[in-house]
Amino acid sequence: MAKRVTKQQKPVAGGVTESARHIWLAGLGAFSRAQKEGGKVFESLVKQGHQLESHTREMAGDRVEMLASRATGTLDKLEHVFEERVARAMKALGVPTAKDVDRLARRVAELDTHVEELIGKKARPAARRAPRAKKAA
Repeated sequence: MAKRVTKQQKPVAGGVTESARHIWLAGLGAFSRAQKEGGKVFESLVKQGHQLESHTREMAGDRVEMLASRATGTLDKLEHVFEERVARAMKALGVPTAKDVDRLARRVAELDTHVEELIGKKARPAARRAPRAKKAA
């Protein structure tokens, strides 16, 4: 059964209907504006996205550089510690160092030079002396 609208309810019903119509029209207007300006908004968002991406990449790049320099420093320290420990172990085992080998090589070269000089002196024939006269008995 359909109810009849009374005279008192007519102004209220008309007001609600009018409000609903205004809401509907506002929605249509917003939709129309979004269609017209949507491209502009989209382009603006893309531009902002590029700026944010550039800024983020800069920050990430700076962070990566900082971490890389820290890692390099840490690796250098680790390498230095490793070299020191290996050198100590080799010394304890009696293995000569590169300096020891270089010193020894220089000393061998010096000795070789002296030996060559000595061989050169022996190789020259000694000056012959005249034979001594024999004393008569």
